Amino acid sequence: MRRRDLLAALGASPFARSQSAARPVRVGFIGVGSRGTGLLRTSMQIEGVDVRALCDINEASLSRAADLVVKAGRARPDAYSRGVEDYRRLLERDDLDAVINAGPWELHTPMSVATMKAGKYAATEVPAATRLEECWELVEVSEQTGVPCMMLENVCYFRNALLVLNMVRKGLLGELIHCEGGYQHDVRSAFIGHERRGVPGEITWRGMHVANSNGNLYPTHPIGPIAQWLGINRGNRFIYLTSMSSKSRGMKDYVARKHGAGHVNARRDYALGDVNTSLIMCENGETVTLYHDTTLPRPYDLILRVQGTRGIYSGTLDKFYIDNMSPKEHAWEDPERYYRDYDHPTWKAHGDRAKNHGHGGADYVTLHQFFAAVRDRLPTPIDVYDTAAWSAITPLSVRSVAARSAPVDFPDFTRGRYRTRPPVA
Repeated sequence: MRRRDLLAALGASPFARSQSAARPVRVGFIGVGSRGTGLLRTSMQIEGVDVRALCDINEASLSRAADLVVKAGRARPDAYSRGVEDYRRLLERDDLDAVINAGPWELHTPMSVATMKAGKYAATEVPAATRLEECWELVEVSEQTGVPCMMLENVCYFRNALLVLNMVRKGLLGELIHCEGGYQHDVRSAFIGHERRGVPGEITWRGMHVANSNGNLYPTHPIGPIAQWLGINRGNRFIYLTSMSSKSRGMKDYVARKHGAGHVNARRDYALGDVNTSLIMCENGETVTLYHDTTLPRPYDLILRVQGTRGIYSGTLDKFYIDNMSPKEHAWEDPERYYRDYDHPTWKAHGDRAKNHGHGGADYVTLHQFFAAVRDRLPTPIDVYDTAAWSAITPLSVRSVAARSAPVDFPDFTRGRYRTRPPVA
């Protein structure tokens, strides 16, 4: 759907008729473990957000989250914990405008679909889907219901990502040629649990993905800002992908050193190669390199490199080089003057309030942008087409790896409408 089509669909439905731009946003949360609780804390710091309901199968997590709301001086939210499907009872409520889903990956799509069918704005943690069929289901249900679905990709709202977006829009980097990014983050401890989680060395639900799938399992952090810089789904699109993975050694070595070589999880096979590399071709001629690197010891680095005909930015270095602007030829330049002159309006508006919240303030800005769309009954800034395209990298990369790195075509989730959709500002 075009923006005007989605607006028309929203305007035609009873839930879409706004009362007042100043009215509170009534929200429910599905999944209040570590990540969900973080989103809850941040949401309560945003003016006008009214937390009405919480859902989690873990009653201890649910009680702690409800206590946080009470400690913030608010009414205790209703709790739902009668099993994995109890979120459907939460969705039957008629006093919710939006629902935030922070459950396990494999539940993101069914929960988001049910939320949209219930007439409530859907926000989901990343990735929004793990299978291509799920990506299409999100798009089709959003189009059928006229209800937006936003993946909460917070890296799009990192200050440096917003700065680069503003500079790209103003032409400082020239015509874009190539981008590079990666989820390069040692999260082995999230895959294998410890004593405090139960059995020493138990494999977690995230670890099961590592055991069973081989591709780029977590692409949206780097591809989100890159896609916005490149105008993906807005005058440009991904057309095909090729992917390959290294051998898998990191997890076995990690478990053996932590829990002994005889531990069951030190002897099992892990499908995921330790480093996955994917290449994406864009319709307008740009190329993208993506890495997935989570099972080896390393510092955190998203790379976030963007290169154009007039300059380059490296997120690893947080430095620029811009032809005829940087003071020394062929030498990196610190970003201070660019922040001074080109800081993104969104960060200028919210950065001071955001800075004490998660991921350098990006969590606050992401949620603020979502709630603003809900309050004003507008399309979300990261829409269902972005949500689907960015999440689709996982199943497409898995398919390519299994086919000896054969190119795999990218679906056009907009069905041709990307040609006329306006770029992200």
